[in-house]
Amino acid sequence: MGPGTPANAVTLRRFHLRTRTMRRWFWLAVMLSPLHARDFYPIHFVDYVLPNGLRVILQQDRSAPVVATVLHYKVGSRNEEPTRTGFAHFFEHLMFEATANIPRATIDKYIQEAGGSLNAFTSFDATVYHFQLPAHELPLALWIESERMRQLRIDSIGVETQRGVIKEERKMRYDNAPYGGWLERAFGKLFAGTPYGWTPIGSSQHIDSARIEEFVEFYNTYYQPNNAVLAIVGDIDIEQTRALIERYFGRYPQGPQLAPLQFELPPFRGEHRDTIHDPKAQLPALFIGWRGPRAGDSDAYAMDMLIDILAEGESSRLYRSLVDQHRVAAQASAFLYDLQYAGAIFAIGVAAPEQSIERLERHLLAEIERIKREGVTAEEFRKARNIREARFVMGKKAALEKALTLARYAAQYGDPNLINTELERYMRVTPQDLQRVARKYFTDDRVVLVYLPSSSR
Repeated sequence: MGPGTPANAVTLRRFHLRTRTMRRWFWLAVMLSPLHARDFYPIHFVDYVLPNGLRVILQQDRSAPVVATVLHYKVGSRNEEPTRTGFAHFFEHLMFEATANIPRATIDKYIQEAGGSLNAFTSFDATVYHFQLPAHELPLALWIESERMRQLRIDSIGVETQRGVIKEERKMRYDNAPYGGWLERAFGKLFAGTPYGWTPIGSSQHIDSARIEEFVEFYNTYYQPNNAVLAIVGDIDIEQTRALIERYFGRYPQGPQLAPLQFELPPFRGEHRDTIHDPKAQLPALFIGWRGPRAGDSDAYAMDMLIDILAEGESSRLYRSLVDQHRVAAQASAFLYDLQYAGAIFAIGVAAPEQSIERLERHLLAEIERIKREGVTAEEFRKARNIREARFVMGKKAALEKALTLARYAAQYGDPNLINTELERYMRVTPQDLQRVARKYFTDDRVVLVYLPSSSR
C-alpha cells in the first residue's frame, strides 16, 4: 500500500482497543490541566478560493519551524458504483506511484530526504493526503500535491502494482484477521441499497476486473481543484504561500461540476443477526450496530458524549460492568461513525475466557438499557464535558491536527471556523439529551454479529 490507510484499515484493534499508556496520558491531561476553551485565543486563518475552485486555508503557526499540508478530496467510497467498489482507496495507493514529472516510487524518498513524513487515508466521505516538513520545504509538498492532482500517470505498471498491493492489504486486514469482516457485514446490513453499503477497502474482484479507462474516468471526475480543500498550517509567510499555491495549482482549469450525491436512506426494521464461525478468532466476540445521527446533527454531539460515558477509559460504564464487575468481557467498547449523510453506532465485546457470548450480550444490552431508563450521573456528565474540553485544547496545538481539522470542516460543513466554535455545540448538550438519544437510537432495530472460534461449532 501507500504510506498508510488509517481510516479504511478497519480492524478491531484499530478502532476500539486502547493501550494503557495512551489512556494514562490522556486522563493525566484531563485531570491536571485547569485549561478551558475560553482560556484559548481563537485560531485565525486565511480562507479563499482560487478561480479554478480549489479552496485554500492558511494558518500561520510560528511555534516551531515546521509546516503541515493537507489535501482533502471530497471523494470516498460513497462516490463509487456498487459494481466498482474500492476505487477511492485504490487511488489513495496509486497517488504514490508516478506523475508526469515524478519518477515512480520516489515520492516517499523525496519527503524522507527532506526530513519530513507523509501519509494518506480513505474514508466513506473523503480521501486525504498529508505531509509534515521543515518549513522551508513547503514548495516540495506543494509541487508533489499539484503533480498528483492533475498529472498522475495511470498506466499498466502502476495499476497492476497497486492491484497486488491492495489484495495483500485486504488479506492482511480483513480476510486473515480475527473478526476481520465485521464492519463490512454491519454496514452492508445497516445501509443496504445506499452509498454507505460497502466499506472503503472495497472488493478485490471489482479492482481486478476494472479497466484502466475506468480508473482514468474516476480520476478525471473527482481529483480536480474544485473538488478539494488545501489546508496549510505552520511557520509560513501568508503572502509567499499564496504565491506558491498560485504557481503550482493556479495553472489547472476547473474540473466538471459534480451533481449532488443522491442519498436516500430506506427504513431499517427489526434485528438482523448472523453467527460467523471464525478460524482466526481466539475468543468469541459480539458486534452490535444501530443507525445513528449524521455528522453535524445536534444528536451527534450528544451521542458522542454518551459514547465517552459508555466506553472511554477504564472508568467507563462498559468497562466497569463487563470487564471489572461481571467479568464477562476481556474487551468492551463503543464508538460512533457520524458520516456526512448518515451515522452508525457500534457496541463491541470480546468474551472473557470461559464466558458465553450469550451472557456477554445480556450484560452489554442491560447496561445500555440502564442508561435509557435512568440516564447518566452528574459525575459521568462532568467527565464527558471534561473530555470534550481536553480534546478541544489538545486539538489546537499540533500543526497537522489543525490542518486536518480545518480541511475537514471546510469540506464537510463548509465552515472551517468550527475549529473555534464546535465545542459550543458539545457544551449545549444536557444530561437529558444523553438519555433522549439513548432511547432514540438504541432500539431493537439493529445488527447483531456473533463471532465464534471455529472450535465452537
